[in-house]
Amino acid sequence: MDFQLSEEQRSLQQAVRAFADRECAPRAAAWDREGRIPEPALERQMIEMGLYGLTLPEPYGGGGQDLLTAILCIEQLARVSPLAAAGPFESNVGPVRVIERFGTPEQKQKWLPRVCRGETEISIGMSEAEAGSALTDLRTRAEKVDGGWKIDGVKAWCTGGGHSRAYLVYCRMSADRGAKGIGGILVEKDTPGFRFGAQERFMGLRGFPSCDLVFENCVVPDENVVIRPGEFGRLMECFNIERCGNATMALGIATGALELATQYALERKTFGRPIAERGAIQQMIADMATRVDAARLLVYRAASNAGQGVAAMTEASMAKLFANETAKQVTDQAMEIFGGAGYSTEYPIERMLRDSRGWPIAGGTLQIQRLTIASAVLGRRFDQRLGG
Repeated sequence: MDFQLSEEQRSLQQAVRAFADRECAPRAAAWDREGRIPEPALERQMIEMGLYGLTLPEPYGGGGQDLLTAILCIEQLARVSPLAAAGPFESNVGPVRVIERFGTPEQKQKWLPRVCRGETEISIGMSEAEAGSALTDLRTRAEKVDGGWKIDGVKAWCTGGGHSRAYLVYCRMSADRGAKGIGGILVEKDTPGFRFGAQERFMGLRGFPSCDLVFENCVVPDENVVIRPGEFGRLMECFNIERCGNATMALGIATGALELATQYALERKTFGRPIAERGAIQQMIADMATRVDAARLLVYRAASNAGQGVAAMTEASMAKLFANETAKQVTDQAMEIFGGAGYSTEYPIERMLRDSRGWPIAGGTLQIQRLTIASAVLGRRFDQRLGG
């Protein structure tokens, strides 16, 4: 498979890398320390670079580019901080892609230009306290009422919660059991009956807004329904795009940690010689580099095969599984190379290690990815409720 980038892709990749090093890297520690999102002026620069809505159709203000092009940009930003990549992530691989692919013409006209201009972020309301991996157990209900739908329930761990302007909420919209009764409804931030829980405080990924979404007699118009009951497969089809984005965030972290560890190994001396001359360090660097490159190949394959469409489920799951595990292992090895300096908050390695732990949980656990991959390899689906 040929992963040779076009001249346009290489030029954009280099421009984003330079921007990340110049504008984002110096601010990353403060974002983490203060738990805040990047400055509006910085987001405006990324919008002017065309990084928001890069994969969305040109008639709506998007870039009309394929998924791989967006992945290249997200990787370079996440290399210095996942927070720097948050806006391009949500506007290219987030739930906005559900609207882009399956929304009505009116929904597309309303939301896609706003996302491309950076005026609106759309987050996803998927998980619940007892419906994460077992998503079809969700209890949030949408009842048909005159002129619309009344939503009741609580969504947990919503990344972007309280910050985003709109939320694609997975609801049970009919009495059908399992996936058949589930659909997706857009709920705007200031809708009566919709409120936010307290902001979560996490080990890593500090600065990413995250909270519960609480719905109590929240009525939205019928025109807000993006995915109707019986079309659950469409929601999960688009979620494979987001899993590619998740894998890229992890890949970016691993790449950044490898680059820093390599530089440190060449500069740090013991007994009068750079530690890069020690065989043990060389073996660690070799293992790290090999894993990062393998993860990149899996991510690029999934994104390249998706083109301007959606990623294949198995390819997206393999990419997420391997990239997530690579980020954990590479940041851990980078900390060993840095020694005491790596454990200090004065250096970015400890932040990278903490951030690496979040992506295996988000977007489907690694155990779920393995079940998905095994089902594809074995050629059959297994009912986990039966222990099969």
